[in-house]
Amino acid sequence: MPKSALYNIKGEQVGEIELADNVFAVEVNKEAVHQVVKMQLANKRQGSQSTLTRGEVSGGGIKPWRQKGTGRARQGSIRSPQWIHGGVVFAPKPRDYSYTLPKKIKRLAMKSALSSKVNDKEIIVLDQLSLDEPKTKVVSDMLKSFDAKGALIVVPVKDDAVYKSVRNIEGAAVLPVNNLNVYDILKYDKFIITKEAVSKVEEVLA
Repeated sequence: MPKSALYNIKGEQVGEIELADNVFAVEVNKEAVHQVVKMQLANKRQGSQSTLTRGEVSGGGIKPWRQKGTGRARQGSIRSPQWIHGGVVFAPKPRDYSYTLPKKIKRLAMKSALSSKVNDKEIIVLDQLSLDEPKTKVVSDMLKSFDAKGALIVVPVKDDAVYKSVRNIEGAAVLPVNNLNVYDILKYDKFIITKEAVSKVEEVLA
């Protein structure tokens, strides 16, 4: 079993924690990770782009000049694609880019992302992270002690005090375990997770 140092909120080591082999020590499958990240980015797309085709541009109801005898190329409408202010050929229209992948691939990608953080020594486990009220300075000092310019902080459940403490810190974000995803794990330099959150991750993925 891989082991990780256990820290308190002040950045002091208070012990060690064993991480599950089948979650934090699997062989990293880059293909699965790539597929899941691509899916997440596609699912985030609004798909609201829209351009007018020649049939939707106003005007152009009359033939601009007669078919023959003018010496110019024949034209049927001033709203044809080759004209200024004409319609767009194969115009993009609103569409849904989202799709899904099999659960096995998504689970494998999640385990691979977590294992890569362990392999790269970018995981930091906290004994706990509880604040009575929002305190940005407390979280900021904690990140400085870990030399974490960009960090994803994972907590067991949604905590408004922690969220409000983190939201004003550039390059940092906080997520509850049930919102944890491959893209966010890989996006940040440091992966900070509480001991309780580790247990919940292992319970779901093991």
